Amino acid sequence: MARRNRLRRSPRGRKGGAGRTILFILLAVVIIVIGAGAFILFETEKPYVALEKETRYLGSNVTLPLLASDRRSGISSVTITLVQDGRDNVIYSRSYQRKAWLSGAGPQEVRQKVLFDAKKAGLKNGKAELVLSVRDFSLNGFFRGNETVTRIPVVIDTTPPRVSIEHAQRYIRPGGSGIVIYRLSEPARRHGVQIDETFFAGYPLRDLKNVFIAYIALPWNAKPPEQTRVIATDEAGNEGKAIFAMTFRKVPEKKDRINVSDSFLKRKIPEFEEYYPEMQGSLLEKYLFANNEIRRRNAEKIRQICSSPLPEQLWQGRFLRMPGAGRAGFADQRTYYYQGKPIDHQTHLGMDIASTAHVPIRAANRGKVIFADYLGIYGNTVILDHGQGLFSLYAHLNRIDTSLDTMVDKDQLIGHSGATGMAGGDHLHFSILVHGIFVTPMEWWDQHWIDVNITDVINSIKP
Repeated sequence: MARRNRLRRSPRGRKGGAGRTILFILLAVVIIVIGAGAFILFETEKPYVALEKETRYLGSNVTLPLLASDRRSGISSVTITLVQDGRDNVIYSRSYQRKAWLSGAGPQEVRQKVLFDAKKAGLKNGKAELVLSVRDFSLNGFFRGNETVTRIPVVIDTTPPRVSIEHAQRYIRPGGSGIVIYRLSEPARRHGVQIDETFFAGYPLRDLKNVFIAYIALPWNAKPPEQTRVIATDEAGNEGKAIFAMTFRKVPEKKDRINVSDSFLKRKIPEFEEYYPEMQGSLLEKYLFANNEIRRRNAEKIRQICSSPLPEQLWQGRFLRMPGAGRAGFADQRTYYYQGKPIDHQTHLGMDIASTAHVPIRAANRGKVIFADYLGIYGNTVILDHGQGLFSLYAHLNRIDTSLDTMVDKDQLIGHSGATGMAGGDHLHFSILVHGIFVTPMEWWDQHWIDVNITDVINSIKP
Protein backbone atom coordinates (compact mmCIF):
# COMPACT_ATOMS: atom_id res chain seq x y z
CA MET A 1 0.00 0.00 0.00
CA ALA A 2 2.79 2.43 0.92
CA ARG A 3 4.60 1.56 -2.25
CA ARG A 4 1.47 2.38 -4.29
CA ASN A 5 1.18 5.82 -2.59
CA ARG A 6 4.78 6.61 -3.34
CA LEU A 7 4.24 5.77 -6.95
CA ARG A 8 1.23 8.04 -7.10
CA ARG A 9 3.19 10.98 -5.60
CA SER A 10 6.24 10.74 -7.84
CA PRO A 11 4.69 12.53 -10.94
CA ARG A 12 3.63 15.39 -8.72
CA GLY A 13 7.18 15.57 -7.37
CA ARG A 14 8.55 15.70 -10.86
CA LYS A 15 6.18 18.50 -11.73
CA GLY A 16 7.26 20.44 -8.64
CA GLY A 17 10.91 20.05 -9.54
CA ALA A 18 10.30 21.27 -13.08
CA GLY A 19 8.37 24.24 -11.75
CA ARG A 20 11.20 25.18 -9.45
CA THR A 21 13.63 24.94 -12.36
CA ILE A 22 11.50 27.25 -14.51
CA LEU A 23 11.18 29.63 -11.58
CA PHE A 24 14.92 29.68 -11.13
CA ILE A 25 15.42 30.31 -14.86
CA LEU A 26 12.89 33.15 -14.87
CA LEU A 27 14.51 34.61 -11.78
CA ALA A 28 17.94 34.39 -13.44
CA VAL A 29 16.60 36.07 -16.56
CA VAL A 30 15.08 38.86 -14.48
CA ILE A 31 18.35 39.31 -12.63
CA ILE A 32 20.28 39.40 -15.92
CA VAL A 33 17.84 41.88 -17.43
CA ILE A 34 17.98 44.08 -14.35
CA GLY A 35 21.75 43.82 -14.31
CA ALA A 36 22.02 44.64 -17.99
CA GLY A 37 19.63 47.55 -17.58
CA ALA A 38 21.57 48.80 -14.58
CA PHE A 39 24.80 48.44 -16.55
CA ILE A 40 23.34 50.55 -19.32
CA LEU A 41 21.52 53.08 -17.16
CA PHE A 42 24.38 53.48 -14.70
CA GLU A 43 27.22 53.45 -17.26
CA THR A 44 30.33 55.26 -16.07
CA GLU A 45 31.97 56.38 -19.31
CA LYS A 46 32.46 60.15 -19.20
CA PRO A 47 31.46 62.39 -22.12
CA TYR A 48 33.92 64.55 -24.08
CA VAL A 49 33.96 68.32 -24.47
CA ALA A 50 36.47 70.72 -26.08
CA LEU A 51 36.90 73.61 -28.51
CA GLU A 52 37.81 72.54 -32.03
CA LYS A 53 40.49 75.20 -32.36
CA GLU A 54 43.05 76.58 -29.95
CA THR A 55 41.64 79.62 -28.17
CA ARG A 56 43.90 81.86 -26.13
CA TYR A 57 42.27 85.26 -26.54
CA LEU A 58 38.70 86.50 -26.33
CA GLY A 59 37.75 89.87 -27.72
CA SER A 60 35.00 91.82 -29.39
CA ASN A 61 34.09 89.25 -32.02
CA VAL A 62 35.03 85.63 -31.39
CA THR A 63 33.51 82.34 -32.50
CA LEU A 64 33.99 79.40 -30.12
CA PRO A 65 33.67 76.08 -32.02
CA LEU A 66 32.23 73.79 -29.34
CA LEU A 67 32.37 70.01 -29.68
CA ALA A 68 30.76 67.65 -27.16
CA SER A 69 30.18 63.92 -27.57
CA ASP A 70 28.94 60.87 -25.68
CA ARG A 71 28.61 57.50 -27.43
CA ARG A 72 26.78 55.70 -24.62
CA SER A 73 23.73 57.32 -23.02
CA GLY A 74 23.93 60.59 -24.95
CA ILE A 75 24.34 64.23 -23.94
CA SER A 76 21.92 65.79 -21.48
CA SER A 77 23.44 69.28 -21.12
CA VAL A 78 26.31 71.46 -22.32
CA THR A 79 27.49 74.71 -20.75
CA ILE A 80 30.24 77.25 -21.42
CA THR A 81 31.06 79.60 -18.57
CA LEU A 82 33.63 82.40 -18.45
CA VAL A 83 35.14 82.93 -15.02
CA GLN A 84 36.92 86.18 -14.20
CA ASP A 85 37.69 87.54 -10.72
CA GLY A 86 35.43 84.96 -9.13
CA ARG A 87 32.42 85.88 -11.27
CA ASP A 88 30.72 83.34 -13.51
CA ASN A 89 29.40 84.51 -16.89
CA VAL A 90 27.38 81.86 -18.70
CA ILE A 91 28.13 82.17 -22.41
CA TYR A 92 26.20 79.17 -23.66
CA SER A 93 23.89 76.63 -22.04
CA ARG A 94 21.62 73.98 -23.48
CA SER A 95 19.76 71.01 -22.02
CA TYR A 96 18.15 68.11 -23.90
CA GLN A 97 15.02 66.10 -23.09
CA ARG A 98 15.44 62.38 -22.52
CA LYS A 99 14.19 60.47 -25.57
CA ALA A 100 14.70 56.91 -24.33
CA TRP A 101 16.02 54.91 -21.40
CA LEU A 102 18.20 52.10 -22.61
CA SER A 103 19.85 53.80 -25.62
CA GLY A 104 19.73 57.05 -27.55
CA ALA A 105 18.56 59.09 -24.59
CA GLY A 106 20.25 62.20 -26.01
CA PRO A 107 22.38 63.31 -28.94
CA GLN A 108 25.69 61.53 -29.30
CA GLU A 109 27.41 64.66 -30.63
CA VAL A 110 26.86 68.38 -30.34
CA ARG A 111 28.70 70.87 -32.56
CA GLN A 112 27.93 74.52 -31.98
CA LYS A 113 29.60 77.74 -33.08
CA VAL A 114 29.12 80.07 -30.12
CA LEU A 115 29.47 83.79 -30.86
CA PHE A 116 30.94 85.81 -28.01
CA ASP A 117 31.64 89.50 -27.53
CA ALA A 118 33.67 90.24 -24.41
CA LYS A 119 33.17 93.97 -24.78
CA LYS A 120 29.38 93.72 -24.86
CA ALA A 121 29.54 91.36 -21.89
CA GLY A 122 31.24 94.11 -19.86
CA LEU A 123 34.36 92.11 -19.12
CA LYS A 124 37.64 93.82 -18.41
CA ASN A 125 40.91 93.09 -20.18
CA GLY A 126 43.07 90.53 -18.43
CA LYS A 127 43.24 86.88 -17.50
CA ALA A 128 40.15 84.67 -17.34
CA GLU A 129 39.13 81.04 -17.64
CA LEU A 130 36.75 79.28 -20.00
CA VAL A 131 34.96 76.38 -18.33
CA LEU A 132 33.35 73.81 -20.64
CA SER A 133 30.96 71.39 -18.95
CA VAL A 134 28.99 68.44 -20.36
CA ARG A 135 26.76 65.85 -18.68
CA ASP A 136 25.30 62.65 -20.08
CA PHE A 137 22.02 60.80 -19.39
CA SER A 138 23.60 58.10 -17.23
CA LEU A 139 22.02 57.51 -13.80
CA ASN A 140 25.49 57.30 -12.34
CA GLY A 141 26.52 59.82 -9.72
CA PHE A 142 23.25 59.71 -7.79
CA PHE A 143 21.22 60.08 -10.99
CA ARG A 144 23.04 63.27 -12.02
CA GLY A 145 24.99 61.64 -14.84
CA ASN A 146 28.67 61.55 -15.72
CA GLU A 147 30.24 64.99 -16.07
CA THR A 148 33.34 66.23 -17.83
CA VAL A 149 34.76 69.69 -17.18
CA THR A 150 37.45 71.25 -19.35
CA ARG A 151 39.18 74.44 -18.21
CA ILE A 152 40.94 76.72 -20.70
CA PRO A 153 42.98 79.75 -19.55
CA VAL A 154 42.34 82.77 -21.80
CA VAL A 155 43.11 86.47 -21.98
CA ILE A 156 40.35 89.02 -22.47
CA ASP A 157 41.44 91.62 -25.03
CA THR A 158 38.90 94.09 -26.41
CA THR A 159 41.38 96.64 -27.77
CA PRO A 160 41.70 96.55 -31.59
CA PRO A 161 45.09 96.98 -33.27
CA ARG A 162 45.95 100.54 -34.26
CA VAL A 163 46.57 100.92 -37.99
CA SER A 164 48.54 103.84 -39.39
CA ILE A 165 49.05 104.24 -43.13
CA GLU A 166 52.53 105.23 -44.24
CA HIS A 167 51.75 105.30 -47.95
CA ALA A 168 48.76 104.57 -50.18
CA GLN A 169 48.70 104.38 -53.95
CA ARG A 170 47.70 107.81 -55.20
CA TYR A 171 46.52 107.01 -58.73
CA ILE A 172 45.15 103.74 -60.02
CA ARG A 173 43.27 102.62 -63.11
CA PRO A 174 41.49 99.47 -64.28
CA GLY A 175 44.16 96.83 -64.80
CA GLY A 176 46.60 98.90 -62.76
CA SER A 177 48.76 98.01 -59.77
CA GLY A 178 50.03 99.76 -56.67
CA ILE A 179 51.11 99.36 -53.06
CA VAL A 180 49.95 100.34 -49.60
CA ILE A 181 52.39 100.48 -46.68
CA TYR A 182 51.14 100.55 -43.09
CA ARG A 183 52.14 100.03 -39.46
CA LEU A 184 50.41 97.96 -36.80
CA SER A 185 50.55 98.56 -33.06
CA GLU A 186 50.54 94.83 -32.31
CA PRO A 187 50.76 91.49 -34.12
CA ALA A 188 47.66 90.56 -36.10
CA ARG A 189 46.53 87.18 -37.38
CA ARG A 190 45.05 88.74 -40.53
CA HIS A 191 45.84 92.10 -42.06
CA GLY A 192 45.94 93.78 -45.44
CA VAL A 193 44.03 96.06 -47.79
CA GLN A 194 40.33 95.69 -48.43
CA ILE A 195 39.07 97.23 -51.68
CA ASP A 196 35.32 96.71 -51.72
CA GLU A 197 34.95 92.91 -51.63
CA THR A 198 38.56 92.05 -52.54
CA PHE A 199 41.22 91.46 -49.87
CA PHE A 200 44.96 91.91 -50.52
CA ALA A 201 47.13 90.36 -47.80
CA GLY A 202 50.00 92.35 -46.33
CA TYR A 203 53.56 91.08 -45.84
CA PRO A 204 56.51 92.25 -43.73
CA LEU A 205 58.43 95.10 -45.32
CA ARG A 206 62.06 94.05 -45.23
CA ASP A 207 63.39 94.18 -41.66
CA LEU A 208 61.16 97.03 -40.44
CA LYS A 209 59.30 96.09 -37.26
CA ASN A 210 55.49 96.12 -37.49
CA VAL A 211 55.64 97.66 -41.00
CA PHE A 212 53.88 95.84 -43.83
CA ILE A 213 53.33 96.16 -47.56
CA ALA A 214 50.30 95.07 -49.57
CA TYR A 215 50.32 94.93 -53.36
CA ILE A 216 46.95 95.94 -54.75
CA ALA A 217 45.29 95.89 -58.17
CA LEU A 218 42.05 96.59 -59.97
CA PRO A 219 40.59 94.22 -62.59
CA TRP A 220 40.52 95.41 -66.18
CA ASN A 221 36.80 96.21 -65.98
CA ALA A 222 36.80 97.78 -62.50
CA LYS A 223 34.60 100.71 -61.53
CA PRO A 224 35.78 103.41 -59.08
CA PRO A 225 36.21 101.67 -55.70
CA GLU A 226 33.67 102.64 -53.05
CA GLN A 227 35.56 101.45 -49.96
CA THR A 228 39.36 101.37 -49.60
CA ARG A 229 40.86 100.65 -46.22
CA VAL A 230 43.55 98.78 -44.33
CA ILE A 231 42.21 96.27 -41.84
CA ALA A 232 43.92 94.26 -39.12
CA THR A 233 42.32 91.56 -36.96
CA ASP A 234 44.14 90.36 -33.83
CA GLU A 235 43.99 86.96 -32.13
CA ALA A 236 41.03 88.10 -30.01
CA GLY A 237 38.96 88.96 -33.08
CA ASN A 238 39.23 92.74 -32.64
CA GLU A 239 39.46 94.63 -35.92
CA GLY A 240 41.28 97.89 -36.45
CA LYS A 241 41.11 99.85 -39.68
CA ALA A 242 42.36 102.95 -41.45
CA ILE A 243 40.71 104.46 -44.52
CA PHE A 244 42.56 105.84 -47.54
CA ALA A 245 41.57 107.21 -50.93
CA MET A 246 42.89 106.77 -54.46
CA THR A 247 42.28 108.77 -57.62
CA PHE A 248 40.62 106.55 -60.19
CA ARG A 249 41.62 107.08 -63.80
CA LYS A 250 39.58 105.65 -66.62
CA VAL A 251 41.15 103.71 -69.46
CA PRO A 252 39.85 103.93 -73.03
CA GLU A 253 38.32 100.76 -74.39
CA LYS A 254 40.31 98.76 -76.92
CA LYS A 255 38.48 96.52 -79.32
CA ASP A 256 39.81 93.76 -81.50
CA ARG A 257 38.38 91.43 -84.16
CA ILE A 258 39.35 87.75 -84.36
CA ASN A 259 38.34 85.75 -87.42
CA VAL A 260 37.90 82.03 -86.76
CA SER A 261 38.51 79.94 -89.89
CA ASP A 262 37.75 76.31 -90.61
CA SER A 263 41.45 75.61 -91.04
CA PHE A 264 42.10 77.04 -87.57
CA LEU A 265 39.37 74.84 -86.08
CA LYS A 266 40.72 71.71 -87.78
CA ARG A 267 44.20 72.50 -86.51
CA LYS A 268 43.28 73.40 -82.95
CA ILE A 269 40.33 71.28 -81.86
CA PRO A 270 42.25 67.94 -81.83
CA GLU A 271 44.67 69.43 -79.30
CA PHE A 272 41.82 70.41 -76.96
CA GLU A 273 40.08 67.05 -77.46
CA GLU A 274 43.20 65.32 -76.18
CA TYR A 275 42.96 67.15 -72.85
CA TYR A 276 39.19 67.64 -72.68
CA PRO A 277 37.51 64.49 -74.07
CA GLU A 278 34.13 65.70 -72.80
CA MET A 279 33.90 68.16 -75.69
CA GLN A 280 30.96 67.40 -77.96
CA GLY A 281 29.29 68.67 -81.11
CA SER A 282 30.65 70.25 -84.26
CA LEU A 283 34.09 71.83 -84.56
CA LEU A 284 32.55 75.24 -83.94
CA GLU A 285 30.64 74.02 -80.89
CA LYS A 286 33.82 72.50 -79.50
CA TYR A 287 35.66 75.75 -80.14
CA LEU A 288 33.03 77.73 -78.24
CA PHE A 289 33.27 75.22 -75.38
CA ALA A 290 37.03 75.80 -75.26
CA ASN A 291 36.77 79.57 -75.53
CA ASN A 292 34.21 79.75 -72.71
CA GLU A 293 34.07 76.75 -70.37
CA ILE A 294 37.75 75.80 -70.60
CA ARG A 295 38.68 79.48 -70.32
CA ARG A 296 36.59 79.67 -67.13
CA ARG A 297 38.25 76.56 -65.69
CA ASN A 298 41.68 77.96 -66.53
CA ALA A 299 40.87 81.23 -64.77
CA GLU A 300 39.80 79.36 -61.64
CA LYS A 301 42.96 77.25 -61.77
CA ILE A 302 45.12 80.37 -62.02
CA ARG A 303 43.31 81.91 -59.02
CA GLN A 304 44.08 78.79 -57.01
CA ILE A 305 47.71 78.76 -58.10
CA CYS A 306 48.12 82.40 -57.05
CA SER A 307 46.27 82.05 -53.73
CA SER A 308 49.30 81.35 -51.51
CA PRO A 309 52.18 83.64 -52.55
CA LEU A 310 55.63 83.50 -51.02
CA PRO A 311 55.94 86.04 -48.19
CA GLU A 312 59.27 87.56 -49.24
CA GLN A 313 60.02 89.84 -52.20
CA LEU A 314 62.06 87.90 -54.78
CA TRP A 315 61.98 90.35 -57.68
CA GLN A 316 64.23 93.38 -58.19
CA GLY A 317 63.97 96.15 -60.77
CA ARG A 318 61.83 96.22 -63.85
CA PHE A 319 60.45 93.06 -65.45
CA LEU A 320 62.10 92.07 -68.72
CA ARG A 321 60.14 92.21 -71.94
CA MET A 322 60.86 89.61 -74.58
CA PRO A 323 62.19 91.24 -77.78
CA GLY A 324 59.67 91.23 -80.60
CA ALA A 325 56.64 92.93 -82.03
CA GLY A 326 53.50 93.41 -79.98
CA ARG A 327 50.62 91.50 -81.56
CA ALA A 328 47.86 92.10 -78.98
CA GLY A 329 47.51 94.32 -75.94
CA PHE A 330 46.18 94.03 -72.41
CA ALA A 331 42.39 94.21 -72.00
CA ASP A 332 41.70 94.09 -75.72
CA GLN A 333 37.99 93.33 -75.96
CA ARG A 334 37.75 90.74 -78.67
CA THR A 335 34.80 89.84 -80.84
CA TYR A 336 35.15 86.48 -82.57
CA TYR A 337 33.70 86.06 -86.07
CA TYR A 338 32.96 82.87 -87.98
CA GLN A 339 31.91 83.13 -91.60
CA GLY A 340 31.38 86.86 -91.13
CA LYS A 341 29.07 86.54 -88.09
CA PRO A 342 29.96 87.34 -84.46
CA ILE A 343 29.97 84.17 -82.33
CA ASP A 344 31.70 85.14 -79.07
CA HIS A 345 33.20 87.93 -76.94
CA GLN A 346 36.23 87.64 -74.63
CA THR A 347 38.88 89.90 -73.10
CA HIS A 348 42.59 89.38 -73.72
CA LEU A 349 44.40 89.54 -70.35
CA GLY A 350 48.03 89.80 -71.38
CA MET A 351 50.47 91.02 -74.01
CA ASP A 352 51.25 88.98 -77.12
CA ILE A 353 54.84 89.27 -78.40
CA ALA A 354 56.18 87.58 -81.52
CA SER A 355 59.54 87.48 -83.32
CA THR A 356 60.62 84.18 -84.86
CA ALA A 357 59.47 80.64 -84.13
CA HIS A 358 60.66 78.79 -81.03
CA VAL A 359 62.63 81.70 -79.57
CA PRO A 360 64.02 81.29 -76.03
CA ILE A 361 61.65 82.52 -73.31
CA ARG A 362 63.35 83.88 -70.22
CA ALA A 363 62.13 84.72 -66.72
CA ALA A 364 61.12 88.37 -66.56
CA ASN A 365 62.36 88.53 -62.97
CA ARG A 366 63.57 86.34 -60.15
CA GLY A 367 60.94 83.95 -58.88
CA LYS A 368 59.86 80.41 -58.07
CA VAL A 369 58.22 78.12 -60.62
CA ILE A 370 54.77 77.28 -59.22
CA PHE A 371 53.25 75.90 -62.45
CA ALA A 372 54.85 74.26 -65.48
CA ASP A 373 52.31 72.26 -67.45
CA TYR A 374 49.54 72.38 -70.02
CA LEU A 375 46.78 74.88 -69.19
CA GLY A 376 43.93 74.80 -71.68
CA ILE A 377 43.62 77.97 -73.76
CA TYR A 378 47.11 79.01 -72.60
CA GLY A 379 48.73 75.81 -73.86
CA ASN A 380 52.09 74.92 -72.33
CA THR A 381 52.45 77.44 -69.53
CA VAL A 382 54.90 78.53 -66.84
CA ILE A 383 53.86 80.66 -63.85
CA LEU A 384 56.42 82.29 -61.56
CA ASP A 385 55.79 83.49 -58.01
CA HIS A 386 57.82 86.67 -57.37
CA GLY A 387 56.67 86.99 -53.76
CA GLN A 388 54.14 89.04 -51.79
CA GLY A 389 51.36 88.49 -54.32
CA LEU A 390 53.16 89.25 -57.60
CA PHE A 391 53.19 86.64 -60.40
CA SER A 392 54.14 86.35 -64.08
CA LEU A 393 52.67 83.96 -66.67
CA TYR A 394 54.24 82.69 -69.92
CA ALA A 395 51.85 80.91 -72.30
CA HIS A 396 51.62 79.09 -75.67
CA LEU A 397 55.09 77.62 -75.21
CA ASN A 398 56.34 75.01 -77.63
CA ARG A 399 58.56 73.57 -74.91
CA ILE A 400 58.94 74.04 -71.15
CA ASP A 401 62.56 74.16 -70.02
CA THR A 402 62.09 74.37 -66.26
CA SER A 403 60.35 72.37 -63.56
CA LEU A 404 58.02 72.88 -60.64
CA ASP A 405 59.51 74.45 -57.47
CA THR A 406 62.65 75.63 -59.28
CA MET A 407 64.00 79.02 -58.22
CA VAL A 408 64.92 80.94 -61.37
CA ASP A 409 66.88 84.16 -61.76
CA LYS A 410 65.96 87.07 -63.96
CA ASP A 411 66.74 86.30 -67.63
CA GLN A 412 67.06 82.54 -66.96
CA LEU A 413 65.72 80.22 -69.68
CA ILE A 414 62.33 78.70 -68.83
CA GLY A 415 61.00 77.63 -72.26
CA HIS A 416 60.63 78.29 -75.97
CA SER A 417 57.79 80.08 -77.74
CA GLY A 418 55.17 78.16 -79.65
CA ALA A 419 51.53 78.01 -80.71
CA THR A 420 49.95 75.67 -78.14
CA GLY A 421 46.55 76.42 -76.66
CA MET A 422 44.35 79.03 -78.32
CA ALA A 423 47.20 80.50 -80.37
CA GLY A 424 46.92 81.10 -84.09
CA GLY A 425 50.69 81.39 -84.58
CA ASP A 426 54.00 81.23 -82.75
CA HIS A 427 54.22 83.94 -80.04
CA LEU A 428 54.52 84.50 -76.30
CA HIS A 429 51.47 85.48 -74.28
CA PHE A 430 52.86 87.30 -71.23
CA SER A 431 50.79 88.28 -68.18
CA ILE A 432 51.40 89.89 -64.81
CA LEU A 433 49.08 89.09 -61.92
CA VAL A 434 48.66 90.68 -58.49
CA HIS A 435 47.01 88.27 -56.06
CA GLY A 436 45.45 86.46 -59.01
CA ILE A 437 44.19 89.63 -60.73
CA PHE A 438 45.50 90.17 -64.27
CA VAL A 439 47.10 93.61 -64.61
CA THR A 440 48.82 95.44 -67.44
CA PRO A 441 52.48 94.40 -67.85
CA MET A 442 53.29 97.88 -69.18
CA GLU A 443 53.74 99.25 -65.66
CA TRP A 444 56.05 96.42 -64.59
CA TRP A 445 58.18 96.80 -67.73
CA ASP A 446 58.73 100.48 -66.88
CA GLN A 447 61.60 101.16 -64.47
CA HIS A 448 60.40 104.75 -63.93
CA TRP A 449 56.95 103.55 -62.89
CA ILE A 450 58.50 101.03 -60.49
CA ASP A 451 60.81 103.66 -59.00
CA VAL A 452 58.08 106.25 -58.46
CA ASN A 453 55.37 103.90 -57.25
CA ILE A 454 57.32 101.24 -55.37
CA THR A 455 61.10 101.48 -54.91
CA ASP A 456 61.36 105.16 -53.87
CA VAL A 457 58.36 104.76 -51.58
CA ILE A 458 59.83 101.75 -49.83
CA ASN A 459 63.19 103.47 -49.38
CA SER A 460 61.48 106.48 -47.80
CA ILE A 461 59.87 104.49 -44.98
CA LYS A 462 61.63 105.10 -41.67
CA PRO A 463 61.97 102.50 -38.87
